[in-house]
Amino acid sequence: MIRALARLLLAVIFIKGGADAFLNPGGRPARVARFGIAQPERAVVLNGATMMVAGSALALGWFPRLAAAVLLASLVPTTIVGHPFWQERDPQTRQAQQTQFFKNLGLMGGLLLVLLEESGTKTAQTRAQS
Repeated sequence: MIRALARLLLAVIFIKGGADAFLNPGGRPARVARFGIAQPERAVVLNGATMMVAGSALALGWFPRLAAAVLLASLVPTTIVGHPFWQERDPQTRQAQQTQFFKNLGLMGGLLLVLLEESGTKTAQTRAQS
């Protein structure tokens, strides 16, 4: 029960952020283009869709380890492209980007914990120890 709640709480940011990127790419494609990624708007929309689907799967407990792996694979480039604090000159902007970058590192940690969960059913004794 607690693990299911934890996965749901972890997934919410991916569902919301993915929906935002999918439905309204806004300025994201311009940032993506600066990194030389082809078809930046398509990349943003595809990444948003990936986060929505994998986040939903994680929230619902459908193949949670696979969902976490997909989210992790998507989050690494998103973090580097979306929050390059090291390129910012303005101290406030740099601080804001650095905060978002480190927030994403925390999310990566949560996803890694999901990847380390045991799969399959557990005995009552093993469940009681969790």
